[in-house]
Amino acid sequence: MTRKKKNILCRVTEEEQIWLVRISRSHNEPAAHVARAKELLAIAAGNNYIEAARLDGIKSGDTVSKLVERFNQEGIQAIQPRHGGGPAIKYRSAEREHVLAETRRQPDPEKDGTHTWSLTTLQKSLQKAPDGLSNISTERIWVILQEAGFRWQKSRSWCETGQVQRKRKQGIETVVDPDATPKKT
Repeated sequence: MTRKKKNILCRVTEEEQIWLVRISRSHNEPAAHVARAKELLAIAAGNNYIEAARLDGIKSGDTVSKLVERFNQEGIQAIQPRHGGGPAIKYRSAEREHVLAETRRQPDPEKDGTHTWSLTTLQKSLQKAPDGLSNISTERIWVILQEAGFRWQKSRSWCETGQVQRKRKQGIETVVDPDATPKKT
């Protein structure tokens, strides 16, 4: 005896159909995207959940049913995997921006106890702030800075890649490399 389909695929628009076909044939997309696009195309073609699941090597049609439910709610974004387990994400974009803003701020020697930021002094400063991150580790700060393009310099300071301060006759000038973004990736 079969169960009744709980999640029936809503009508797929022509644009979504084009994108799903393009993604399912792609060699550059992640494998999870390709597999989900193929499953959705199989359902749209009239196959049942089990047949669509077997295209991807899955035994159960429940996974495809959940994918169809997400597709009905989110559209083409449903092929993007969500957080797949492990510890919950603690530091979202607002917290990351807080860390980067603190890094960009020139430290006050009396208040912060340093002239240049190290990971430990940055951690202490973030923990002391009223809206601070009380449990942030130096490893997490390091990862956030690396992802944002900061590098540890020989001068024992953090510097954004592509920016350098040059001493000129008029004073210190910050020079920005216009090709820095392609070099980071």
